[in-house]
Amino acid sequence: MHIISKKALKDFWEEYPDSETPLLTWFKIVKASKYASFSQLRSTFKTADKVGDRIVFNIGGNKYRLITVIHFNYGRIYVRHVLTHDEYAKGDWKHG
Repeated sequence: MHIISKKALKDFWEEYPDSETPLLTWFKIVKASKYASFSQLRSTFKTADKVGDRIVFNIGGNKYRLITVIHFNYGRIYVRHVLTHDEYAKGDWKHG
């Protein structure tokens, strides 16, 4: 899969250093994979959830949330937000 963009992940882990390892692990797994559907993705990431048109990943043992838009037909994942659990719970990300 083509991930757009790794910079968002890097910016986040610079602020929250303990997120670097789990975000890099997610990145490496997804980059090396080709998912044709959400159900295929769930076979690897069992806690991934669909929220509207977005797919949300639990990162770092549920400490962080990675919010993406995935176009399975094009093999592209767009990183929309990387948030702490508290930021995610506020729900502001749903409007942007």
